[in-house]
Amino acid sequence: MTSDRPAPPTTPEQALDIVRSRFAEPRLPDGSPAELRVEELDIGYLVYAVFPPVTDAAGRPQPAPPGGSKIVVSKETGETVTVPNYPTQAAIDLYRRQQG
Repeated sequence: MTSDRPAPPTTPEQALDIVRSRFAEPRLPDGSPAELRVEELDIGYLVYAVFPPVTDAAGRPQPAPPGGSKIVVSKETGETVTVPNYPTQAAIDLYRRQQG
């Protein structure tokens, strides 16, 4: 019997593979795939998409659209947990609080 739970990741690349196998790949407005970044924590890996800054017709920066999420992959279990698309450190802090 096989488990649908992946082996716990030991590298950022393995964490990225886990995320890609479980979640849809984010896309840019032109349809191309968004860049995915991975930040290693002591207890997991934070994976998130990077989108280009939004500007208006005059080239002035605009706020990013609301929504989205970041994904944490546990180093201990390989489990994935979504956290809000907060700034990176805030997302990490929230994950730590949720894990107790």
